[in-house]
Amino acid sequence: MAIYCVGDVQGCLDELLALLALARFDERRDELWLTGDLVARGPKSLETLRFVKGLGTQATTVLGNHDLHLLATAAGHAQPKKKDRLDALFAAPDRDDLLGWLRHRPLLAEHPKVPLMMCHAGLSPQWDMHRAREAAREVEALLQSDHADWLLCHMYGNEPAHWDDRLAGLPRWRYIINCFTRMRFCYPDGRLDYRAKGSPTQPPPGLRPWFELRPRTEGEPTLLFGHWAALMGHCQVPEIYALDTGCVWGNRLTLLRYEDRALFSLGCPAYASGD
Repeated sequence: MAIYCVGDVQGCLDELLALLALARFDERRDELWLTGDLVARGPKSLETLRFVKGLGTQATTVLGNHDLHLLATAAGHAQPKKKDRLDALFAAPDRDDLLGWLRHRPLLAEHPKVPLMMCHAGLSPQWDMHRAREAAREVEALLQSDHADWLLCHMYGNEPAHWDDRLAGLPRWRYIINCFTRMRFCYPDGRLDYRAKGSPTQPPPGLRPWFELRPRTEGEPTLLFGHWAALMGHCQVPEIYALDTGCVWGNRLTLLRYEDRALFSLGCPAYASGD
């Protein structure tokens, strides 16, 4: 049994299947961990959801910002983005079943047997592991409850940008969602910035990648994340792996085998352009 971990698929199912074949992934005994954003600008969002859901307990995926936007759009609280290719999904007979399954995915996933954890964008520099776990469970419970519709309607916004244990209600939940699904650069005091999306090799003045600001304590699990395609897999912090290498933008889809840290990568056609 091996654990394979892959970056943002965004509906690029053909590329995912080709990469899994290259790595000799066996769905009968291996596990597949996905960093979220299963859907959006690639051509096969519907088929990607069906494939991952069909793997059952052999697959673990977290919620990404595109996944949450899909749920909000399906609930009538947001407009479809012009560059997303979701018409087939919205018209599918199993749409509600797939969306219900997606809504029950976690924001933060941890492996029960090995020191491995995964989220879509990252962990707040202001959180220790206890706080990160509590924050994830808090919002996951809301998304899986009768309050999900309300939260999906009100989750959009850039404030608050700074964590405070006294935060309550919507501001607290919005911050948690933004950290797990949207974060890239932060200010030195941990405040979130949502404008900068480029490479950390030329960061905007006063900003640093979240993973350079968050102190890791001894014994923390290996952390996998996606979301930040401009990193192209480069993260210099030990035991933190950036797996989104911009497949949907015409770059590559990358797969990490956890046991020996072997990397598998496959070039992809460009399905999306622009921001």
